[in-house]
Amino acid sequence: MTAHDFDVVVLGGGSGGYAAALRASELGKTVALIEKDRLGGTCLHRGCIPTKALLHAAEVADSVREAASYGVTASLGGIDPAGLRAYREGIVAKKFKGLEGLIARRGITVIAGEGRLEAGRTVRVGDDTYTGRDVVLATGSYSRTLPSLEIGGRILTSEGALALDEVPGSVIILGGGVIGVEFASVWRSFGAEVTIVEAFEHLIPNEDIALSKGLERAYRKRGIQARLGVRFASATQDGDGVTVTLEDGASLRADYLLVAVGRGPATAGLGFEEAGVSLDRGFVTVDERLRTTAEGVWAVGDIVPGLQLAHRGFQQGIFVAEAIAGLDPVPVPETQIPKVTYSHPEAASVGLTEAQAVAEHGAEGVTSYEYNLAGNGKSEIIGTGGLVKVVRRVDGPILGVHLLGDRVGELITEGQLAVAWEAHPEDIAPLIHAHPTQSEALGEAFLALAGKPLHAI
Repeated sequence: MTAHDFDVVVLGGGSGGYAAALRASELGKTVALIEKDRLGGTCLHRGCIPTKALLHAAEVADSVREAASYGVTASLGGIDPAGLRAYREGIVAKKFKGLEGLIARRGITVIAGEGRLEAGRTVRVGDDTYTGRDVVLATGSYSRTLPSLEIGGRILTSEGALALDEVPGSVIILGGGVIGVEFASVWRSFGAEVTIVEAFEHLIPNEDIALSKGLERAYRKRGIQARLGVRFASATQDGDGVTVTLEDGASLRADYLLVAVGRGPATAGLGFEEAGVSLDRGFVTVDERLRTTAEGVWAVGDIVPGLQLAHRGFQQGIFVAEAIAGLDPVPVPETQIPKVTYSHPEAASVGLTEAQAVAEHGAEGVTSYEYNLAGNGKSEIIGTGGLVKVVRRVDGPILGVHLLGDRVGELITEGQLAVAWEAHPEDIAPLIHAHPTQSEALGEAFLALAGKPLHAI
């Protein structure tokens, strides 16, 4: 057995872990980064990057299919699964190589293997131990399933869906959250018949109701079916497909079933509780500074209760590294973290929904404005419908920004600034949004809430 000492030991090389390692190294710390798989974690290899590559390929397919409406002569001959895989894996490989190089240039020691936390701020990997003055837990998450479902064959999680070597003819998706609606969008663009089953009354149920209803309308127009407000009962598979039974007695049949019911914290069997780290339903218990119940042990990313987003993990990793270095970083509240669902159309938001704002400030203390993208020139050019909704306190700051439409994820940073800086619409209304851009739609909503609408009614 060999013992190694570092200033900081990071367990997990995904978004939160490698961000903590990079920032700690910048601040002069010696860093060990332990990863059992590949640097970049789920986001780079099985999540954010490969799925968004597929969504872009789906956008290309839709553009070719609709080319005649733009005066372009083109036809869609089909979808090449091998070509899709090569395109997606090429992007991942390039980003992975870049990350490996960045980690190496910062002098971070990478240990390949599965780590287990032990007392005394020590992580064991095989016969070796790595002890830090501080330890950062960043072990990420896994695809949740249901007790009655056995994953395999034609019943898939998102990882299995990415590994498919064919475009399904038909798919049932269990779960209408972010992962479910994104895969529904991809497969529909590739020509599959898609049905989403969601126990809540709306798709993307954590978003403002205006975005949920708008996405449902768009999906109906695209031919994506949705069974909302009904629970899954059982599923059986054979060599030709999957039969799903719902609690209302309905039966659905498709080539595959995708289980997209969320992600769970990857904390089991890693020695956390034995080393003094408290867990709550698998999530690591932390204080407002991301300190665990074990002295000198911190946690970041998907294992910390809250939004499971790569950019939240990045921010938390940076925050912890700076706190370890004796700086005084300011934590970012969950309500100031932007969210994007990369479907067609996209949904993006930051801050409070209108319902949340009303619950906090009362119905008479909140007002909102919706601007339809039908009035926006750039949205008309690229052929997207959708809306911009801004929520504010009466005579007060902007509380939430909610967007629906193709490419609106690129606009949400402006919304984040407005919410985080507690800007009033009157503060932003004088600012100029370039023409023609989709950002003008956000500007129109600010103008309307400031009492001086231009194109808005």
